[in-house]
Amino acid sequence: MLVDTQPATHQHMPASPEVREQWVNSKLIGVLMDNALPSLISTALALPIVLFLMVGEVPMLPLTLWGVLLLGLLAFRYRMIATYHLRYDTTEGAVRTEFIRRYGWSWAAAGAAWGASIGLTFLQASPLTQFVCGLVVLGHGLLSLTAFSAYLPAFRSYINALVASVLLGLTGPMLLGMVPMAGLKYVAALVLLLLIFWWLLRLAGERLHQVHRASFELQFSNQELIDSLTEQTRASLRAVATKNRFLASAAHDLRQPVHALSLYADWLATEPEMAREIAPRMLQSTRAINELFDSLFDLTRIDAGNYKVRLQLVDVRQLFADMALQFEPVAASKSLKFRTHARPFTIWADPVILRRILGNLVSNALRHTQRGGVLLGFRERSDVLVFEVWDTGAGIAREHQQAIFQEFFRVSRHQGTEDSLGLGLTIVSKLTTMMGYRLALNSEANRGSVFRLMLPACTQRGAAIAEGAGAAGNVP
Repeated sequence: MLVDTQPATHQHMPASPEVREQWVNSKLIGVLMDNALPSLISTALALPIVLFLMVGEVPMLPLTLWGVLLLGLLAFRYRMIATYHLRYDTTEGAVRTEFIRRYGWSWAAAGAAWGASIGLTFLQASPLTQFVCGLVVLGHGLLSLTAFSAYLPAFRSYINALVASVLLGLTGPMLLGMVPMAGLKYVAALVLLLLIFWWLLRLAGERLHQVHRASFELQFSNQELIDSLTEQTRASLRAVATKNRFLASAAHDLRQPVHALSLYADWLATEPEMAREIAPRMLQSTRAINELFDSLFDLTRIDAGNYKVRLQLVDVRQLFADMALQFEPVAASKSLKFRTHARPFTIWADPVILRRILGNLVSNALRHTQRGGVLLGFRERSDVLVFEVWDTGAGIAREHQQAIFQEFFRVSRHQGTEDSLGLGLTIVSKLTTMMGYRLALNSEANRGSVFRLMLPACTQRGAAIAEGAGAAGNVP
């Protein structure tokens, strides 16, 4: 099983303008549909009154067709509202937009139907009936401000259809020659007043729409801010918990070698003749303390961004030879074999960081290997350069293969880990991330492990340039 140890970063990102616009539109559609039922009820209450006044004054056939049309629209719009509250009231985004796109024509149809009442009564019904119908149409126009202005496309389609239908009802008889010359100026005045009313209605509706929209945009921004603050609070709490765990573990690991060193010092003071036996133990405790402090300083520098990177040409075989001098005595003390394998090759890297990474991997492998040995190898592939550390040790169970890169984590059942501080692999993970490398693990419990450090080919551009310059005689 391959485990990629690159840490994932989670950060709350602001929503895109498209997401914001979609969310705001869905909320505006919600306001529109919440106001649709009261407007429908007012229409249903006004319709019988208007029909009652028109009967006997308007020809029966067009009046019947108009009444049936309005009743059909009322039934359809009531069913549309019920469908919305049943299926779409709990949804947001594109689903609501698709709903309003499917039924948007009904607002224009309702506006045109009510505007047609002017054409049915103009110059045919009594002046009182015409006046009442005009008031009803005027009331529907004003009602649309509060009922439909939240969603501008529905509002515009309604008032445009309403005014166009009224305009047709006023100018139609004039175009057909049914209006006497003396009445033309009154029709012209009505048309002009209608156009002014339409312009004012659109202006007021757009301003009310902007109020609705600004309110929801502010709500969206506030929710984004709340989410961001919540995520930052959680991150802060995680950081505090990590720091507390880090300090507690460091204090625990530091206490043991310091206490041992104190005991050895007291022992040496009372029995100076035991110096030859006590000195190695004191030295071991001192090394453990130094190792802990070095690891803590490394982690602090990496997290603070103060770890200096100095890239240069690194001879892989020479690097392996230096590491063999360092770790062969450690392997021999445990009756293990430490081998290296690499052909002559030059890479572009920071030798200190690379040595620190590979050194921690080899040290970790030797610590957890009781028989067999450890192999440090190097492979060149088409897209990456791979350093590998193989061991025949205890292996790492699958459930621990992510946790081993956390600070102070140690698998309790592993033998030979009493002097392990649990920081080596953490430093390896942080250094690989800092350098843009990848670290992979393949391991099975009781069968050994292999860690692979992969350097992308794009990081070797400096080596290629240096080698080309060296071949040309420009580099000493």
